[in-house]
Amino acid sequence: MEESQFIDKNITIEDLVNIVPEAINYLMKEGIRCIRCGEPIWGTLESASLEKGFNQDDIQRFVNEINQIIANPYSLHNQNIRKISTDEIKP
Repeated sequence: MEESQFIDKNITIEDLVNIVPEAINYLMKEGIRCIRCGEPIWGTLESASLEKGFNQDDIQRFVNEINQIIANPYSLHNQNIRKISTDEIKP
């Protein structure tokens, strides 16, 4: 994982939702459902993406864009979203 990245494709959906709640809307816009009946979908970001027919390039784009959301919560993806502390990111 690159130094500037907080998450990678192996993050579980449950951890992703807990760490970056904003990722729910982002992934839903991409066609990946993260929540069902109020509970996170099981598996990793990679496995959820592959189940929806995305390839490794798409998955890397998701990782990059979610890391941009974390690094810059006021980006075009995230207007009015709270700043995420790096203390919230699990090693």
